[in-house]
Amino acid sequence: MPRSEFASDVARDLALSPRQLQSKYLYDRLGSRLFEAICRLPWYTITRAELGLLSRHAGEIAAELPDPLTLTELGPGDGEKIALLAAALVRDRSALATHLIDISQSALDQTERRLGRYEGVSVVGHRASYEEGLRRVALSRNGAGGLLVLFLGSNLGNFDREAARDFLGAIRGTLRRGDALLLGADLVKPEADLVLAYDDPLGVTAAFNKNVLLRINRELGGNFDLDAFAHRAVFDPLESRIEMRLVCRRPQTVSIPAAEASFAFAEGDFIWTESSYKYSAPALQELVENAGFSCRRQWLDPEARFALTLFFAK
Repeated sequence: MPRSEFASDVARDLALSPRQLQSKYLYDRLGSRLFEAICRLPWYTITRAELGLLSRHAGEIAAELPDPLTLTELGPGDGEKIALLAAALVRDRSALATHLIDISQSALDQTERRLGRYEGVSVVGHRASYEEGLRRVALSRNGAGGLLVLFLGSNLGNFDREAARDFLGAIRGTLRRGDALLLGADLVKPEADLVLAYDDPLGVTAAFNKNVLLRINRELGGNFDLDAFAHRAVFDPLESRIEMRLVCRRPQTVSIPAAEASFAFAEGDFIWTESSYKYSAPALQELVENAGFSCRRQWLDPEARFALTLFFAK
């Protein structure tokens, strides 16, 4: 039987230097629940800042968009943000079509239930990668009407600079001229604040990070000793990014039967599990505009250093 994509990716990425695991694998059912808890921690300001901006400006956003409209979110999480915006949009429309794209079935289920409370809102869930989901949405469109893609939660920061450019280009490639992108992005702030946001005193982020090892053990038959790894958040000022790492505390050899691989870890070796790039507002605007968009409106939370920006496809 051929190896699963998960097993193949783990075998390849743990053989890299430095060792890595793709951040998308953090989000199984337990990982998604732990991330929801992170979003409510006082040190992690992204979610509260973004919800605040959406609450204050949903009407302004809705006024910029055409009718009929299809609303699509990449990685909806618990659905709170898309529901907030959908409520503002549906007030002036007889119907609103929504599409949800996520690899987490629990996130899709939770968001579908939340959107189901609104009359006139139809929901289609796509358990798929962002790129595949967007292709499905593009193929499903017929007739007139606009499309708004939501990419919130500063998820663009999980891509390195080149990958972010490529991904924004891929989004633009699925859109028609005049379609829109609403992007939420965390901005550069003091290093101490950034590290605290990704290494909280309660250890919730540590549990979220180490859960990927538990997932490898459970799904791929691995034998990671979770107690032998410590969560670390490190800020790289040159790259303007936070790196989440799992640092090996003592030597061990890990076997992963489903990946047909084993790996020797020395004390101090680490696995790089996620990056979170931080932008300045002008640099963010330039990055997206270079992918074929024009900036229509931008709203800032100056205290939390967060930007919500509405772009239109040129």
